[in-house]
Amino acid sequence: MDLIEDILETLKEWARKILEVLLGPEVQPEPEPIPIPVNEPGRRR
Repeated sequence: MDLIEDILETLKEWARKILEVLLGPEVQPEPEPIPIPVNEPGRRR
């Protein structure tokens, strides 16, 4: 049983390291873009 637990722990560490490389050290949600009003008088007819 100890061998299986060691293997699982090693796999967890590898997965954690791979995710850190791919996503960065901390996973942060992307900020939502703020809509910017644009005056376009030619489009409103």
